Amino acid sequence: MVALDLRHVASPAVRDLVELVNLDNFDRLREQIERLGGCTEPVRLIGHTATVDTATGEVLRSYSTADEPTGRLLTACGNRRASRCPSCSRVYAADTFHLIRAGLSGGKTVPESVRTHPRVFATLTAPSFGPVHNRAKDGNQACRCGKHHAKDDKTLGTPLNPKTYDYCGAVLFNAHASDLWRRFTIYLRREIAAALDMTQKALREELRVSFAKVAEYQKRGLVHYHAVIRFDGSEGSSEPPPGYATAEVLSHAIKAAAERVTLTVTSDAVGERELAWGTQIDVREIAAFGTDAELTDQAVAAYVAKYATKSADASGTLDRALFCRPCQGRGMALSAQTGVPVECRTCSGTGQSRPLPRLAVERHVRQMIRTCWDLGRHPEFASLKLWKWAHMLGFRGHFSTKSRCYSVTLGALRDARRTWRTEQARAHTDLPDFDPSTTLVVGHWTYHGSGYSPGEELLAAAVRHDRAHQRQLRHEGDDRP
Repeated sequence: MVALDLRHVASPAVRDLVELVNLDNFDRLREQIERLGGCTEPVRLIGHTATVDTATGEVLRSYSTADEPTGRLLTACGNRRASRCPSCSRVYAADTFHLIRAGLSGGKTVPESVRTHPRVFATLTAPSFGPVHNRAKDGNQACRCGKHHAKDDKTLGTPLNPKTYDYCGAVLFNAHASDLWRRFTIYLRREIAAALDMTQKALREELRVSFAKVAEYQKRGLVHYHAVIRFDGSEGSSEPPPGYATAEVLSHAIKAAAERVTLTVTSDAVGERELAWGTQIDVREIAAFGTDAELTDQAVAAYVAKYATKSADASGTLDRALFCRPCQGRGMALSAQTGVPVECRTCSGTGQSRPLPRLAVERHVRQMIRTCWDLGRHPEFASLKLWKWAHMLGFRGHFSTKSRCYSVTLGALRDARRTWRTEQARAHTDLPDFDPSTTLVVGHWTYHGSGYSPGEELLAAAVRHDRAHQRQLRHEGDDRP
């Protein structure tokens, strides 16, 4: 390859792109980037793999990143957050949609008869920790401050009086939200057994409660849960529940269980706090398949999938951790010479990667983050790791979870997609179909960083633009290529 003189090109990205285009196998690099579908921060790997015949030891196929144009392999980051990677978050949202939909309508190893099982869509919210600026759904009723807020008003969800707002209670609720949900599922089964005049052991022998839930942040920075909850027979989705297990029984049990759940937190710093769900508990039956009702299988699955890709940044906070990586947020690091803890030079002992006063967030969010940081320093709250999850306003649970028998798992969906891609690649390259019982795949991979080079980023931006244009055409009903 002839060396190029690019000193006259002012843009580093353009210089890098020109060098990439002149690589001997540029098409392979472009194929890698297009395969990522516009991933914003791919993982760079270096390594090799080989398929070996276990009987003879013959190497049937081998691959090495040394043969790639840039000497490395790009793989998608897989981040579920839309704020971090729109491309990968769409894949995650699609998987969540199919997971929820399968538990409502069948498919993906779930029998279609599951659509006849009683099921409801429930929302459990956080309690009030002080009056906040709000907006009525119809927009006609004024806020307590006397104003009519617009939909995009930044004051929505912020306290009317920050001095009296219970920030400690709000942070502790987020930190214990997952435990409150766990207790809710326990009380739910107890309430169902009581409503049916059965023991819990007898209930388990005849009936199973299956669910899938997703967490969502409200504008005030508090977590609430949306959940699909379903009655099954004792064997799960493949068996219908008894006739006495109706959606009405399930709805009443959900409300009763949510009202019973409490969790007491005791601390010398904040005293004794009793945490519970808010009074706004919404439970609605999901309409039968094929009806014209608003709350259908499709609508519920789409609604849940939409929130599966969001995080705390939806409430105006950050999507990256704030703790200092070198000292892990402790503010102290061991000296390389003496082994004695000394002040971390990176964060100057604050434990923060960025000073809180400099964060580009609203005052309410900053105070939530500051409260996380302050409470996290108390020994009684050490297990909550509030300083680590301050950017999430204290919440450290999974955004989407499901019970074992609700439907297919995200892992199974990813395995199926991986298998399909492998088959497509094998068919495209005319590779033989190796028998997994007589072959072994061995390899060694090393993490080499993340992100694109400047020139690769230009190629990736073009891919993102093309994909966005295609989605727009599909949305508008235009089937042109």
